Amino acid sequence: MSKYALDSSALIALLNAEPGASVVAPMLAEAVISTVNLAEVATKFVDRDIDRAEIWSVLTEGKVEIVPFTESQARLAGELRRETRSRGLSLGDRACLALAQERGLTAVTADAAWTGATAVPVSLIRSAKP
Repeated sequence: MSKYALDSSALIALLNAEPGASVVAPMLAEAVISTVNLAEVATKFVDRDIDRAEIWSVLTEGKVEIVPFTESQARLAGELRRETRSRGLSLGDRACLALAQERGLTAVTADAAWTGATAVPVSLIRSAKP
């Protein structure tokens, strides 16, 4: 059963062995990721000319469920703009939050701006910068 919705920042931290990777790794078997966030990760790897095979390998080995972005999630992500605009959350950020809200999951991110932005529970993978 899933407990977590991964933001692209969480998956990127894991793939790049950045701070917070050790927090994300044990969550994989209970995680889902939106196709929107997956596209963001793939885009970052293309921009940096990094092999994308590692993305698919980590998701497959970790048994992460890849969730298509649905109409209901699109509506939620649009509505979340009202609550998150002042914090600068992107469409990808809101797609992750919408998935978490829809499924009753905790959103996992490296972005401290998410904390308290909505009623969706958020787990930060690393401490916020002062």
